[in-house]
Amino acid sequence: MAAPVALDQELELRIDSLAYGGNGVARLNGFVVFVRRGLPGDTVRARVTKVKRSHAEAIAVEVLEPGADRVEAPCAHYPACGGCRFQDLAYERQLEAKAGQVADAMARIGGFTGLELEPAVPAESIFHYRNKLEYSFTETPDGVGLGLHRAGRWDEVLDIEKCWLTTDVGNAIRNAVREWARAESLSVYDQATHEGYLRHLIVREGRNTAQALVVLVTAPGRLDGEERLLETLQRIPEVRSVYHAVNDRPAEVTNVPGKLLWGVDAIEEEILGLRFRVRPNAFFQTNTAMAEVLYSLAVEYAGLTGEEAVFDLYCGTGTIGLSMAREALTVWGVEVSEESVACAIENAELNGITNTAFFAGEVGDSIEELHERAGNPDVVVVDPPRAGLSGKALRRIARLEPARIVYVSCNPTTLAGNAKDLVGEHGYRLERARPVDMFPHTPHIETVARFGRGVSENP
Repeated sequence: MAAPVALDQELELRIDSLAYGGNGVARLNGFVVFVRRGLPGDTVRARVTKVKRSHAEAIAVEVLEPGADRVEAPCAHYPACGGCRFQDLAYERQLEAKAGQVADAMARIGGFTGLELEPAVPAESIFHYRNKLEYSFTETPDGVGLGLHRAGRWDEVLDIEKCWLTTDVGNAIRNAVREWARAESLSVYDQATHEGYLRHLIVREGRNTAQALVVLVTAPGRLDGEERLLETLQRIPEVRSVYHAVNDRPAEVTNVPGKLLWGVDAIEEEILGLRFRVRPNAFFQTNTAMAEVLYSLAVEYAGLTGEEAVFDLYCGTGTIGLSMAREALTVWGVEVSEESVACAIENAELNGITNTAFFAGEVGDSIEELHERAGNPDVVVVDPPRAGLSGKALRRIARLEPARIVYVSCNPTTLAGNAKDLVGEHGYRLERARPVDMFPHTPHIETVARFGRGVSENP
């Protein structure tokens, strides 16, 4: 049966809800249309951009009647900039929609139809919350530009004057580097021709320590104007570290090795009374205030008494494991990134924590060796990437039969699939789950879930 809409057709649609990923959901005689830039309650005129048998995709070209929850976005670059999706949706409705998406994924994918999520934790601040931003250089009529990609475009960068997700310090650093690049008449790397020099700027902040680390990523070649760059950045008191990294590949990646040009090799951040060293490419949660909330919730779910052996899998720089170490007997961490593991070991020493050990390795391949070395874990904590736990990793974790598994998820759909397998195939029950909003104005939502041994009635 053919779809009832055609490519480039314009439709008048009423948006009912938000889908996971952030598009509005409308229905045309039962046929689903996902509408970019459509918010719940809106009536929009939308142009169809893709047609499939099961649904269509469209973009709102005009808001005919705004919904009750549509608000004025404060950012001058919104909605052209792709950094935010929902500045014009009231925050309370954002949080409600995200919690609903977690519940929907757990029911639809996981089969947990009777699950009652604990109330979603709202962000402490809905603006200026990010401690890390990655910018791209671009050419503008005024010279070198520096900003974020346009919404939906990998090949077009919007020059940014003020970003509402970073701080005044972060904005000052970006703008200072742009002015330096213009003064030096440096060229911008062209992704199509692979010519040019300037590629990316990374700014990381220790929000509780007032320290900043800056990485300039370029194509190969001499860094002209290095002394003037350092003079420019040294005028900003928070800047403690400046790196130069060279990306000699076409791919737009930023996690390439860098050379320290000036300052200390790592800045520090403080979370839950612990100090953490942050280097250019080490993973660290990008919302410091909400990381404290997230980790506190993970510690609560772990239910530690001081007698437990904890496996911290996908441990990053050790933030969760070290937060648990004060209440556990031992903590054993595994992480694929050697740089992050080095940071985790250093962070344990920095805080005088002696009951932890961290190892580099792919989690699925390392669990058996860790088990041989450390024995049976009482609690396993996992904080996997968006793809969730691989089948091998999940099976090997379940084979250890820990009393509790604490799952910190950044993707409700993969959490739901993993939860279904843990409960349906491996003898666990889902005991608690709570969404935590780390990233206002974006579709992303974290969830902390706790699984205990014992058969569940659901799914």
